[in-house]
Amino acid sequence: MSTALDMPRFVRAKQVEALPPPNLARGPIAWVRENLFSGPFNTVLTLVVFYLLYVSVPPLVRFLFIDAVWTGSDRAACRADSGGSEAGACWAFIWDKINYFIYGSYTISERWRVDVFFALLAIGVAWLLWLRAPRRDLGAVYFFWIFPVVSYILLTGGNADFGVRFWIGFAIFGALLIALFAFVATLLKTSLRPALIMGGGIVAVIGITLALVDIDFGLAPVPTSLWGGILVTLLVATVGIVVSLPFGIVLALGRRSKLPIIRMASVIFIEFVRGVPLITVLIMANTMLPLFLPGDITVDRLLRPLIGTALFASAYMAEVVRGGLQAMPKGQYEGAMSLGLNYPQMMSLIILPQALRIVIPGIVNTFIGLFKDTSLVAIVGIFDLVKTIEASRIDPNWAAPTIGITGYAFAALFYFIFCFGMSRYSLGVERRLAAGQKR
Repeated sequence: MSTALDMPRFVRAKQVEALPPPNLARGPIAWVRENLFSGPFNTVLTLVVFYLLYVSVPPLVRFLFIDAVWTGSDRAACRADSGGSEAGACWAFIWDKINYFIYGSYTISERWRVDVFFALLAIGVAWLLWLRAPRRDLGAVYFFWIFPVVSYILLTGGNADFGVRFWIGFAIFGALLIALFAFVATLLKTSLRPALIMGGGIVAVIGITLALVDIDFGLAPVPTSLWGGILVTLLVATVGIVVSLPFGIVLALGRRSKLPIIRMASVIFIEFVRGVPLITVLIMANTMLPLFLPGDITVDRLLRPLIGTALFASAYMAEVVRGGLQAMPKGQYEGAMSLGLNYPQMMSLIILPQALRIVIPGIVNTFIGLFKDTSLVAIVGIFDLVKTIEASRIDPNWAAPTIGITGYAFAALFYFIFCFGMSRYSLGVERRLAAGQKR
């Protein structure tokens, strides 16, 4: 019979050797040692990067700043035989052509309208993106409705002069749209009254918008063939971003719909658009779209790439949003349904806010790619910033060796500022939205 002394012990008899305290060193030296020289591979990689920076940065700084020419009125200032430096950037060319780079060939006496457009755009972006801004709901109404209408009237002059035939067609379209909302509500077995209110509200908003565009405000018309430069670049990017996110959400929900017609239509659109390059979409929108319209209806040459770019970005945005929807746990859907929420309420109040938070990096990445892809509209003859630079560098008054490089450096700086700003803002939003989960 075993005694208590013979039983195995599960208590350590000797004291465990104390571990050394963790390294709590802080400061720049500790950060460099931890992140750049933490091991042999990282050390070699850091040294290689430092060598590449040593080789490339000094010549770049010398070209862009030290040997650059900052003042001058023609090519003589940027040539070595006239006191300039052939090896340096010719920023005098940028200052001389800056108005063309901003406005294109927009009528000089009417360029104040473009300045107002830039100011309204800045107000809308700041109001919508500043997380502590007051009444951001009104900011959304301003940015997505008031700003586009006012901008169109300012830039084009308004006075669309639609005519009686157009308004009759719009009345028929409005009736069909309201009937479609009622039909969908019947299929989803939801209340008919909210569907009719939503459909009627959409028709009313579109009608008010078209009525404002149709009014003559006394502004001189400026054809889009005179638009160019930064104006066109920001316009295409803004329209693409504003349209792609809501339309992409609709496509993502349509692809997950239980209705076969809606699901198949969404899948066909997304896969078709994602299967062709943007250049093809722009060329098709520019050359093929007028062929599908009646002979008495023409589509503006700038509106064609706007539509193509927005639809192209919407297809990619739909896949990003669908990834967020698929990442949602099934319990979120079940919890929403247990509260008695119908499908629109469940999506707008429970699912979409969480899904969009998950895919913020993907959404911003799509926006950045869209902003850079605006330069492709030059292929269909639209004078964006890059196209105006190409047109300006062949000016015989500025025929110098470094003109082209300087122009493209200016374009690269412009795109970098906007893309880097979008990237940093998205990181800030991610940290702010993740604060609640960390607590």
